[in-house]
Parts: sequence; C-alpha cells; structure tokens
Amino acid sequence: MERRNRTILVILIGIVIVVAVFSSFGLNLFTGDTPQIVLPTATAPEPSGSGGTEPSATDGPVQVEVTADTVQNVIAALVRPESYYRVVTIEDYWGGGEAGTTTAKVWADSGWVKVESTSPSGVVRTSLVGEGRVSVYYGNSAAPLTGPADEHSADLEGQRIPTYEDVLAMEKEDIAGTGYEEKGGLPCIFVEAADQELGYRERYWVSVDTGLLVAAETWDGEELAYRMYSYALERPCPAGVLPPE
Repeated sequence: MERRNRTILVILIGIVIVVAVFSSFGLNLFTGDTPQIVLPTATAPEPSGSGGTEPSATDGPVQVEVTADTVQNVIAALVRPESYYRVVTIEDYWGGGEAGTTTAKVWADSGWVKVESTSPSGVVRTSLVGEGRVSVYYGNSAAPLTGPADEHSADLEGQRIPTYEDVLAMEKEDIAGTGYEEKGGLPCIFVEAADQELGYRERYWVSVDTGLLVAAETWDGEELAYRMYSYALERPCPAGVLPPE
C-alpha cells in the first residue's frame, strides 16, 4: 500500500512539472512575443517651458514613451498621406510690432508638391517640385526659374515653412523637451529644441494621425518671434491640380 502511494505521488509531481513548463513556454507559441505599439491619448498642453505632458494610460500591451532618445524614431515611423491639400499660415514677429502674415496653399499628390504662397506685401510665389526638378514662378511670370530639386526645394528663398523633417534633423543634445499634447484639436507629438548659443527655443507639434507638422513656434527669450500652423487637411488632393500636364 505504501509503495502504491509513493507511485501516485511521483505521478502527481510529474503532472505539476509538465503544467508549469507549458505555462512558462508553451503559451508563447500561441500569443507571440511581438509587442503592439499604441500611442497614448493626447492631453492638454502645459505652459511654455515645460517638457510636455506624460503619456496617459491606455489599454494596450506596450505604450510608446517619447524622450529625447526616442522621439525622432517615433515621428519617422508615422504614416503620412501621399495625397492631400492644406493651407499653412505663417506669422513673422521678428523685429517687433504686428505680425507679417504669409498664407501658403500646399498640394501634394503622385510625388509632386505645389506651394502657392502670398507674402505680406501681396507678392504671389508658386513653386512646383517633382521628378527631381523645381520650378518657381513669381506673380504672373511666364518664365519660371528652374533647377534640380532637393529636400528644401518647396521652401526656397526664406519662405520658412518647416516640416517634420526639421525635427528629424535635430541633434539629440538640442532636444530640451518632448511629450504628447493637443494642438488645434489634434493629438500631437510635442518637441522643444533649445539653441543655447542664440537663446532661441523652437517648438514643434507633429500630428499623430497624419505625421505632418501642424504647428511650430520660435521663441526669443520670452517673446514669440515666429509661428506656423495648419490644422485642417483635405484628403486626397483635389483632382486636376497635380501632377501637372
């Protein structure tokens, strides 16, 4: 009888070991070990000078935290529309006084980008970029300036329409603050950069939904020197604008 009890005990111990091993390793065969990236819900922005808000809790296995080391990778991974139209407003406060306002219409489609900007003086400038070339028209000029295109071609001659690429080009040591904020009603990734030599602070808001830069500011000390914003986006680009005939 005693021998039989020992045999039963050995069998039970074996079953417990098998169950424990399956629980530790077997479930990975069915669930996988690749985490899902879930962006946090945006929160209201904090006053200027803060490092942004902490990501709020969401129901997801992994929540992306943006820091000076990770924020550029997160922004680079966002999916951007290939076809859209939007209006960009640029307010220039340099020199004090009232802002000089430039309004730029931007069309993007099929690898082409067209920007039509109206300066504070009323001068209309149109740039067309595509297939490795750029053409720039002023007013009703029939003879455009043309040349090879590069990453800055849609923003020639000081138009200062920043893009998310400006954030990606930053040096990590210049990034002074990151976080998630709401800007213009849109959930955004916030990045602040400090120029220690000149004393400027650059602030950027990149839309989580579109991956496009929707707002940017430059501060000279406590004075706002420059602001750009564009919150509304039409997708896809209206027909008949791009590509050109």
